Amino acid sequence: MMFFFRFQRFEEDTRRTTLLSHPILGSDPTKYPNFIGMTQLNRGDEISESLVNAIEASAILVIVFSEGYASSKWYARNQTGPFGISFSKLEERFKENSEKLQTWRKALKEAASLSGFHSLNIRRESELINEVVNHILKRLDDVFRPGDNNNQLVGLESTVEKIESLLGVESKDVWALGIWGIGGIGKTTIARATFDKISRYFEGSCFLENVRGEVQRPGGLACLRQKLLSNLLKDKNVILDIGLNFRRLSRMKVLIVFDDVTCFSQLESLIGSLDWLTPVSRIIITTRNKQVLRNLGVGKVYEMGPLEYHHALELFSRHAFKRNHPDVGYEKLSSNVMKYAQGVPLAIKVLGCFLYIREKEVWESAINKLQSILHPSILEVLKISYDGLDDKEKNIFLDVACFFQGEGVNLVMKFFNASGFYPEIGISVLIDKSLIVIDSYSKITMHDLLQKLGREVVRQESINPENRSRLWHHEDTYEVLTHNTGTEKIEGICLDMSKVKDIHLNPNTFTKMRKLRFLKFYSSSFNGENKCKVSYLQDPGFAEVKYFYWHGYPLKSLPSNLNAEKLLFLELPGSDIEQLCDGVKVCIS
Repeated sequence: MMFFFRFQRFEEDTRRTTLLSHPILGSDPTKYPNFIGMTQLNRGDEISESLVNAIEASAILVIVFSEGYASSKWYARNQTGPFGISFSKLEERFKENSEKLQTWRKALKEAASLSGFHSLNIRRESELINEVVNHILKRLDDVFRPGDNNNQLVGLESTVEKIESLLGVESKDVWALGIWGIGGIGKTTIARATFDKISRYFEGSCFLENVRGEVQRPGGLACLRQKLLSNLLKDKNVILDIGLNFRRLSRMKVLIVFDDVTCFSQLESLIGSLDWLTPVSRIIITTRNKQVLRNLGVGKVYEMGPLEYHHALELFSRHAFKRNHPDVGYEKLSSNVMKYAQGVPLAIKVLGCFLYIREKEVWESAINKLQSILHPSILEVLKISYDGLDDKEKNIFLDVACFFQGEGVNLVMKFFNASGFYPEIGISVLIDKSLIVIDSYSKITMHDLLQKLGREVVRQESINPENRSRLWHHEDTYEVLTHNTGTEKIEGICLDMSKVKDIHLNPNTFTKMRKLRFLKFYSSSFNGENKCKVSYLQDPGFAEVKYFYWHGYPLKSLPSNLNAEKLLFLELPGSDIEQLCDGVKVCIS
């Protein structure tokens, strides 16, 4: 709460154009909801109890002294000049009450020792007012911040400061800033917190939330444009003439946030270009697609990363336990949830709310279930990025999620090229959409939750594992190989043999898998052995295989229909193979 308190002479005309008649200090409740008013204290007035209570309850009290205020009943000052003259007159009126005079004199000295603003030092009154108000509002940031931000901004306060710094609010250039990252990482939260903190410094401001979702509604684009213009111009009945309104806006200092933008055409329809903006305006764009920012010419991009562990645990605890730390006995379970969420705020909050007031047994069951099935609320948000891919890009994403996490990019690119997936553009798109990363060691990686997303997409292809395109879970793979139920829908198999019992393969196990491109039988244990036993392999079945890895391969020769021209990778550690295909590079250890 902020309270303006004015000490003035009774004779002053308060209706004239003075500092306190300025609209900013007129306590506009829509712009400054915590500013409760301005009180004038005239000569002879007593301070009411309600006024005293309001002053004491305020976070900041602003006192404005007029030149002749000392002749009023309340304050005096033992100075020369107009104030000294006014105080002398006051002494004549209260000469019989020296104790009260001394109290006033002491109070005035204390007020004079406080730092403040003098109108003579800033010639233009509007500049003085803006300086005073901005100084106050900076002090009141915590008061103005929405109450639920305590839960939203755990570990993100420093990020808001970084965003402010990148925006360069004090500079004179038009700044467009992109906030980029995977779904659920906190882009909207950061943009909203920044907007709430700095929007008061702009003549017009607008936060367009969920642009992606709104434009999909009938008439959604027109509604967004209406909201943008009416908010910026503070006119609910604004005419949707873009040219006319942009000319009006070109003379204003505005702040606009476009949240969750998925393609350049959305921004183009809403704002055109940045050329019409004044040099002091600011634009923030949140997106999962970095290419959107390039198309608009956004030079500054802030990449959102996961929360640090201690911040993630605090955020989780606030939702799961309604406190800043886990309850006694739930520390290990909470740690397991943190390993699963990997610092993604969306996952942390969803799981915290889901597990709130549940028994330990339920926690354990839920955590075990999450290892194979993504929580629906998390899936819904993450899958938005996947749904925006074309078929080739989807195949690349699913192959990485199921088979190539942590593999070298050169081999993977060759594999995808041979599969007809156009990886040069496909990999680039996935990187721009924050779905994969190529690390400093030239290996392809993705966030654990995104890997779970890819595998969940495959799992939902069919309730029966044999009718899915990719097999990576040892139980599903064991079932299909043991019962020889493979179909032509299977394109890849990855089996950790250390997790299963011996599998006696039927010689025609792979004959139905005509689309098989990837086969990897490996052991994660140090002294792993081959668990896939077979006396021979029947043709056909390997004509399309490009990646062939089999730890302890049991036969003396490779399948006869393994196409050497299509095979890119062959590794048979711990095998006794004697005959290879001509022209195939092999690694045997």
